[in-house]
Amino acid sequence: MKNMLILCLPIMLYILSCKEDSNNTGDVVTDADDNKAEIISVEVTGEEGKYSFNVGIKSPDKGCNQYADWWEVISEDGELFYRRILGHSHVSEQPFVRSGGPVPIKKDQIVYVRAHMNTSKYGDKVFKGSVAVGFTESTLESEFADNLGTKQPLPDGCAF
Repeated sequence: MKNMLILCLPIMLYILSCKEDSNNTGDVVTDADDNKAEIISVEVTGEEGKYSFNVGIKSPDKGCNQYADWWEVISEDGELFYRRILGHSHVSEQPFVRSGGPVPIKKDQIVYVRAHMNTSKYGDKVFKGSVAVGFTESTLESEFADNLGTKQPLPDGCAF
């Protein structure tokens, strides 16, 4: 019995140290951030009140069952200025960049750019800044202004 315990102990310790967990659906669930989309770049062109944004996104897309379905520009107090709907998953195109606009903000107005997943909602890796000073990586609680998740425009499906 003692020998059996000695043989099994390393295996049990390995199992307990794994970060993966089962969610009773057969899927393996890893760290929650692994299921979130994140903004990786923001470039802005145009003129005040009608800027075009080129937004880089990294997301754990798996097809229409899990994909980044939009990115948006919001104020520091959670007002939605612009949302770019993503009509399909980007499984084999990671990271990817999508453009959108016009975004009705002033050049010195501080805003957040964040992404949304159809399954895990908002991520906390965002970009913050203004057209005047530029945009840099930042974090924002994923629950911040999460009521915007039901505000139009919303996706009406996923093409592929």
